[in-house]
Amino acid sequence: MDKDRVEGKAKETEGEIQQKWGEAKDKARDGFEDVKDKVEDVGDEAEDRWDERGERDEEYAEQGSR
Repeated sequence: MDKDRVEGKAKETEGEIQQKWGEAKDKARDGFEDVKDKVEDVGDEAEDRWDERGERDEEYAEQGSR
């Protein structure tokens, strides 16, 4: 009887560990996705600023050639 209880407790503990491991992987994946999204946003913002700068440079060049 004690052997069955010990085996049951071991399986229960194993299930809890697997659940926690799954939660940890999900949390890590979510964190990675958040960082990846933020990096993409920063890159897009930098690209937009670069494009705006180029447009301003072109406008200044056109104004200077008049």
